[in-house]
Amino acid sequence: MFIVGLTGGIGAGKSTVLELFQALGVPVLDADAIARELVEKGKPALTRLVQEFGREILDKDGALNRARLRAMVFSDAARRRQLEALLHPLIREEMQARLKQLKAPYCIVCIPLLVETGQTAGVQRVVVVDAPDDLRRRRVMARDGLSAAEFNAILAAQASREERLAAADDVIVNDDGRDALKQRVDELHRHYLQLASANSSSGKV
Repeated sequence: MFIVGLTGGIGAGKSTVLELFQALGVPVLDADAIARELVEKGKPALTRLVQEFGREILDKDGALNRARLRAMVFSDAARRRQLEALLHPLIREEMQARLKQLKAPYCIVCIPLLVETGQTAGVQRVVVVDAPDDLRRRRVMARDGLSAAEFNAILAAQASREERLAAADDVIVNDDGRDALKQRVDELHRHYLQLASANSSSGKV
């Protein structure tokens, strides 16, 4: 199967782009969604998180308090690396298992840290969802209730906009409303179908 790796900084609009591809019948795998499933209450990964970071990351009902964990890891680079070392292998394993079950010309794999974690070699195409930093900041602060300092801490932990764009085969600029976004997704969908067909004809997996 032809695999397109989708990435972008926080607040760029990755989830909206995924929805648009899904509406076209494209199967999508979202690393963030898989991560949320892996750390649901009662799951082994949550137990490991508690062992590593303490019970203070839990709500009173025993579920993960994401805001508390986020504040802990994005203010401490060593803690962030610790979290990534624990979760990333589990996410990759689950993604590979799900990829094997898909039947389609191509699929979209959304990995927010695709560039930072050196996973671009595992996909045939890299598409970056891009938007100016100030627009992303406004979106995230309105959506998640983060302070400017919290947003900046997350921004500092991610690849720069320039680094991400340098790794891109394709770019989706998300600064002009949903109609323009849909038009660009439609264009890329046609392009990826052509690439997937050529990939299949050449005998590549």
